[in-house]
Order: sequence, then structure tokens, then C-alpha cells
Amino acid sequence: MGQLPPSVLLGLGQLFDGAVLRILIKSIALTIAVFVIVAVAAWFAWSYTLTWLGMDDEIFTGARGLRGIASAMLALLGLWLIWRIVAMGVVQFYAEDVVRAVEARHYSQEMQAARDLPFVEQLQQALGASGRALLFNILAAPFALAVLFTGIGPAVVFWVVNALLLGREFQDMVWLRHRGDKADTPPIGKATRFTLGAAIAGLLTVPFANFLAPVLGATTATHLIHRSERARHA
Repeated sequence: MGQLPPSVLLGLGQLFDGAVLRILIKSIALTIAVFVIVAVAAWFAWSYTLTWLGMDDEIFTGARGLRGIASAMLALLGLWLIWRIVAMGVVQFYAEDVVRAVEARHYSQEMQAARDLPFVEQLQQALGASGRALLFNILAAPFALAVLFTGIGPAVVFWVVNALLLGREFQDMVWLRHRGDKADTPPIGKATRFTLGAAIAGLLTVPFANFLAPVLGATTATHLIHRSERARHA
């Protein structure tokens, strides 16, 4: 756990490096593009569904405008719920580039021993991360509804679930490049991994910071893994 605070600071400073900054800009642009596509598709889907359910001008005057507002609100709610899934899927796709940029500056020896992930494996990791996030958030939904009366309960449920998921995903972003050359056990414990995931999961709920959070998680995880590995063998 002691390696986490300095790793966060190093990861934050790395965001302004040219190589990482370019990846950050590309990931934000791609995330926004995906969100625009999803938002438009969701609006039309909800509008069609509400029309099919009978909300049209034949029922009452102004139904079309009300249907548009309802469709927009439902689409925005859906986007808020899947933000983490889309953002993490995009960053997973660029994960190797982020890790390589950090290693090139700070961990050249480890970088030389790393394996390059083929495009197919990177795509599998991105789709897998999004799929796991979607599945576990769906599974968590009944528990969130069960504690809805507490007000803060649902937010805590989803925060814990996503903290567990993100911690594992960020660890694997780095470790998959090195596990063939080192022991199979990552050098960070479950508590450290959860804390990293919890911090990034929290940032993903903060406007504007949520654009930076996934890449910050990747840069921090890279420093955390390598600093912990060096400390383990010191």
C-alpha cells in the first residue's frame, strides 16, 4: 500500500508527457464519439418504444414533444450508467500504448523484457473489460435497488463493484505485458488494488475529471506495478 501514493503522483505528472497526452486526447475524442453515436441511437430507440407503447398525438396533443423530452432524459440516464463501461473499453484499447509510454521514460529495463500484445489480444482485452463491467453492474442492480431507501446505498454498491473491477483491470493492463517473464503473482495485494480501483471509480463520477480518470489509472498502475516489483526484489 505504501507504493500507491507516490505512484498516483507519478501517474498524474505523466499525463502531461507528450506521448501520454496524445493518447489521452485520442481516448477522450473516441469516447465522446462513441457517446454521441450511442446517445443518438438511444434517443431514436426510446422514441420508437414510447410511440409503440401508445405515446403519440392520437392519444393527446403534445405527445410528440413530451415523447422527445422523455426519450432524451432516458438516453442521458443510460449514458450516465454506461459511462464507466465505455471509457474503460476505450482506454483498454490504448492500454499498451499508455504502459509503454510510462515504461519508456521510467522503466526502460522492464520495457525491454516486456512482450508486445498483438492487436487481437488488445481488442479482446477491451471487449472483455467492457463486458465484465456491463455484466457485474447489471448483477449489482438488484442490490442497489434493495438499498434505494438509504439514498446513498445504490451509489456505494456501484462504487464498490466498480472499484473491484477497475483495480483488476488496471493491474492486468500492465501485468499482461510482463507475466511471461516474471512470477505469475502480481506484486500488489488485493487491498492496494482495491484502493486504486476505488480512487479511479470515484473520479469517474466527477465531471471533467472523469475524462482523465481512466488514463490516470493506467499510468498510476504502471508505476505501482513496477515500483512494487522492484521493492519486492530489493
